[in-house]
Amino acid sequence: MATFLVGAVVVPPAAADAPGASAASAVTAAAKSKRKTVAGTRCTVFPDNNYWNADVSKLPVHKSSTRWRKAIGTRNLHPDFGSAGPGEQPYGIPITVVSKSAKKSKVRFYYPDESDRVKYPLSSKTKIEGGGDRHAIIVNKSTCRLYELFDLSRSGSRWYAGSGATWSLKSNKLRKNGWTSADAAGLPILPGLLRWNEVKAGKVEHAIRFTAPVTANKHIWPAKHHAGSRSVKTHPPMGARFRLKKNFSTKGYSKEAKVVIKAMKKYGIVLADNGSGWYFQGEASTKWPSRLISDLKRIPSSAFVAVDTSKLKVRSSSARVR
Repeated sequence: MATFLVGAVVVPPAAADAPGASAASAVTAAAKSKRKTVAGTRCTVFPDNNYWNADVSKLPVHKSSTRWRKAIGTRNLHPDFGSAGPGEQPYGIPITVVSKSAKKSKVRFYYPDESDRVKYPLSSKTKIEGGGDRHAIIVNKSTCRLYELFDLSRSGSRWYAGSGATWSLKSNKLRKNGWTSADAAGLPILPGLLRWNEVKAGKVEHAIRFTAPVTANKHIWPAKHHAGSRSVKTHPPMGARFRLKKNFSTKGYSKEAKVVIKAMKKYGIVLADNGSGWYFQGEASTKWPSRLISDLKRIPSSAFVAVDTSKLKVRSSSARVR
């Protein structure tokens, strides 16, 4: 069971492609969007025409769909998040919300060449994912800027991380090609996390992040990085997108599980990192119903197909879709 580590001490749209819009414009954009905002903020997660928010229900099946699916494994899907027992912290990737006045700190990276070497809003209140990855996701509610870090730790007053990246949640701009992020695919983690406020509201309107044990030595748009060793002919590349088949029955599933299943049919799931096969991620929250978690474990991976997203691409430097 993963835990939060707070202040842990460890020894070592078309116009939305460019960042820099004002906080006021971010609020206006959020007000116009019908998508759910990040809890505690007025920030939606990237523009409505962003790749993560694209409907893929009518895209053609990818020619490598069967091979890629089998390469990931035959197990059912596994929600890599959930509630915990008494006295335990919730399981998942936590989200920390800060204001514009939050103090920023320098981070010493183990992989500095592909990290955004800016100061990050870190403090003893920063929530860190438990387990080996130790992700931290931070949203500045004043500016709608996203900060993400991998393998974050603190020793005394100094912060250390494997890698780090930052994005404007108002922009579709992607990272440089070949650059990782806090994820192996070089993509942001936040847009692929299931969040309790959206499931509770009955609307999940984005793709969901998932992992595979072995991947190809290639990435496809909008991914910018890969960490695999196999051929793309036999194994999926970073950025591969799958969707749940339209005829998959929701009979016997809870109301909340039906919300997630609907999202998987319309928006799909995106391969973003190496890890256990068909594990998909959600925010760390004490509110996840145990029935929802058990229901999601019943979804078979055989009910998914890979889709060809190439026609969505406008240009390689942008996550904006046609």
